[in-house]
Amino acid sequence: MMVAGIGCRKGVDQGQVLAAVEAALASHGLSPSALSALATAHFKRAEDAIAATGKALKLPLLLVDDAALRAVSLRALTRSEPSLAATGTPSVSETAALAAAGQDATLLGPRVAVGPVTCAIAIAGNLP
Repeated sequence: MMVAGIGCRKGVDQGQVLAAVEAALASHGLSPSALSALATAHFKRAEDAIAATGKALKLPLLLVDDAALRAVSLRALTRSEPSLAATGTPSVSETAALAAAGQDATLLGPRVAVGPVTCAIAIAGNLP
């Protein structure tokens, strides 16, 4: 299972979310077909652009609750003080990807930021 975790400022549009997903995938030499799902924090459920991107890519959107984000926060590669202050997690995109991909998930790298949207890719299980 490979999950793209999404973090964003309020009010982003679908084009911005899609650009971040594509940039994160490209940074790892992957195509959208490699993804199993998109994920974001439950508190981002009102961001219609994230759900619209999932529909456009024909991927389910997994909403991760606060406890699950906190449980993997020490495994995030990025530490954003603004994100930590606003959300309680050092990187919404990284922790959402990790939590959604499963207990032994691994980030392929740090999040990629494209304007107001961040995207991180996690894969189920440990990398070899």
